[in-house]
Amino acid sequence: MRLPNKTDIIKKTAFEKRDYMERVCSADDRIIAALDVDSFEKMESIVEELGELVSFYKVGMELYYAEGSKTMEWLHEKGKQVFLDLKMYDIPNTVAHGISAVSGLGIDLITIHAGGGRDMMEAAVQAADEAGRNNGRRPKILAVTVLTSFDETVWKETGGLLPIESQVFRLAKLAKECGVDGVVASPEEAKGIRELCGNDFEIVTPGIRPAFADADDQKRIATPAVALNNGATRLVIGRPITKAEDPKKAVRMILEEIRENKK
Repeated sequence: MRLPNKTDIIKKTAFEKRDYMERVCSADDRIIAALDVDSFEKMESIVEELGELVSFYKVGMELYYAEGSKTMEWLHEKGKQVFLDLKMYDIPNTVAHGISAVSGLGIDLITIHAGGGRDMMEAAVQAADEAGRNNGRRPKILAVTVLTSFDETVWKETGGLLPIESQVFRLAKLAKECGVDGVVASPEEAKGIRELCGNDFEIVTPGIRPAFADADDQKRIATPAVALNNGATRLVIGRPITKAEDPKKAVRMILEEIRENKK
């Protein structure tokens, strides 16, 4: 039996390191990087820099209002999934037309406000169903419950009578009844929503702050691993990635944090 020489050991170590990095650094489509920028060029720069590390991106009001549908067309050309976060909130007919207007862009997830009520949510679902029949691709509808920038003090200032958690559960249950595919809620409420709405319900959680990041203006937050272990299906992460000194390193750290703390 031949004993391994120094070259064998170096090759084995290099292989193991490469294998580890591939496992840790491959894209995880549960992570949605938020493109909270105001120009096509800034979006391009972020996506190009992150490369294959991120497969799912959020286009919110700031970018959509500044640059429109070409942002989503470009992302699809790059093979990325798109979460269009416009938080539609209006009378049922207007929201239904809004869903119809953007569904043809090949979007994967679209947000409406659960606070718009039963008729509005049902109209949004019907519009998405029709888009699926017409385009062969149905976007998933997500209902926003209570924004993660709210804490109990601010919530009461706006007239909230129930505790935030109770209101979130109430809206999630209503959204499920309306045929909505899932909700946007804080990671603090994810476990309760999962128990209430079952395993086939999307729970997308903003307010994600990795162990290395600051809270910024978010109030109801959690680390990526905690949010996923609580029942979240996808995590929206913005500033901890896009404002990091080294965005690629930040994504790698998030991926590692998730995999090391997976239950």
